Amino acid sequence: MAPQMAHLVVPVIFVTMKRTFPVIIILISISLFGLIILQVSWLQNLLEVTKNQFDNNLLEVGTNVSKDLSKSVYTGQLLRLPRRGGLTFSSDFHLHVLKPPTVEEKFSPAEINNKIRKEFDRVKLHSVKFEFAVTNTTDDYEMYTNEFGKALYDTANNRRAYIAIVPENNAEIEGASSFEHLIIVVPDFKKQIWASLRWVIFGAIAFMLVIIAAFYVTVKSLLNQKKLSEIKSDFINNMTHEFKTPLATISLAVDALRNEKVQADKEKTKYFSNIIKEENVRMNKHVETILQAALMEKQELQLNLVPIHVHDFIQYTLDNYRLQLQERQGEVELLLNAKNDLINADEVHFSNLLSNLIDNAIKYSNDKIHIIISTHSTKNHLVIRVEDNGIGMSKETVKRIFEKFYRAHTGNLHNVKGFGLGMSYVKTVIDAHKGKIKVDSTLGKGSVFTMELPLSQEIAG
Repeated sequence: MAPQMAHLVVPVIFVTMKRTFPVIIILISISLFGLIILQVSWLQNLLEVTKNQFDNNLLEVGTNVSKDLSKSVYTGQLLRLPRRGGLTFSSDFHLHVLKPPTVEEKFSPAEINNKIRKEFDRVKLHSVKFEFAVTNTTDDYEMYTNEFGKALYDTANNRRAYIAIVPENNAEIEGASSFEHLIIVVPDFKKQIWASLRWVIFGAIAFMLVIIAAFYVTVKSLLNQKKLSEIKSDFINNMTHEFKTPLATISLAVDALRNEKVQADKEKTKYFSNIIKEENVRMNKHVETILQAALMEKQELQLNLVPIHVHDFIQYTLDNYRLQLQERQGEVELLLNAKNDLINADEVHFSNLLSNLIDNAIKYSNDKIHIIISTHSTKNHLVIRVEDNGIGMSKETVKRIFEKFYRAHTGNLHNVKGFGLGMSYVKTVIDAHKGKIKVDSTLGKGSVFTMELPLSQEIAG
């Protein structure tokens, strides 16, 4: 009853996750899309606010500099023209007294440039570049910077402020209808605005990248959990099947042994007893495989390394599969060409490694099995190849073949059993022996497992 419950619980969990997973992905995608839109909108608003603030600052800078120039230019006592009777003066005297000095007469371009720069610094626009000019009462230029003419007329990219240089009290100069003007132009206005916001933009982009990375990790974790759920479901299904079959066989054998006629026949009693024994050994192997996988997950393999001749181990391991090969009309071609086959290995684990590879080649083959096991040696390594003419593997399967609990799709082969731990165990053993393993496979043509193991230094050195 317990195995059946386990068999049902995992599929239910898997189905639930399968239904909720797309919803989670959709919700995460909508959230991410919404955050991106909000960030873009926020940056646009910030840019607009910054532009308006810059325009206000530019006007403030121009106004303050104009006032400062006005104080210097229009200081001193100025005479008014009499409105009523009284003394009259010659026109020459009148003009001479009322005409104030010009900005050009009072200041040099460098002095005005410094005043403008100080005002920009005061409003915290330290890096702003600018051009300026001063015009007289007839709008002719008294002074201007080198790039002013070029910058003035590019209104699409530049900002400018046009401020009159007027005295604090206009009544002091009656009859003067126009004044000098200060013109300040900020070239590449948009570029300078973006430059002033670079750290804000960088922070916003970095923040969005962090959120995207967090979403990516979340989705990846969900995909891994989904994959793990599938693997566990498959594992429990396989385990249930692998234990259910020998248990059923043992139950039938026990029932048969209870029969008086069978008990009276020694041959039949021996036959059913052997069945029970064989199935018990089979279950013990399954239990050992699962326990071994759990042990590998907790800690590294404890190896008892001794010098062994690989060719002898290959021959010994093949002997255990002679009957299976004969039943399926299979053959194994040995090309043991390695001049040096001595390596330091753990006898038990290395034997299990070879057994797993041969068993894998047999299980995933059609009729007329043909397996080629070849070896050759290099200066420091022994290379072992196990090649079969089986069903082969897809690229996805090749990538995942060494994952724990992963089992390749077998197509029309429905008799393939196991827990998906064999190849994971092989990779663990190879790694523990400081070797390498790779897989080459083509669907419908077969697979080739190539191992490279360090030679024993007793001879190689």
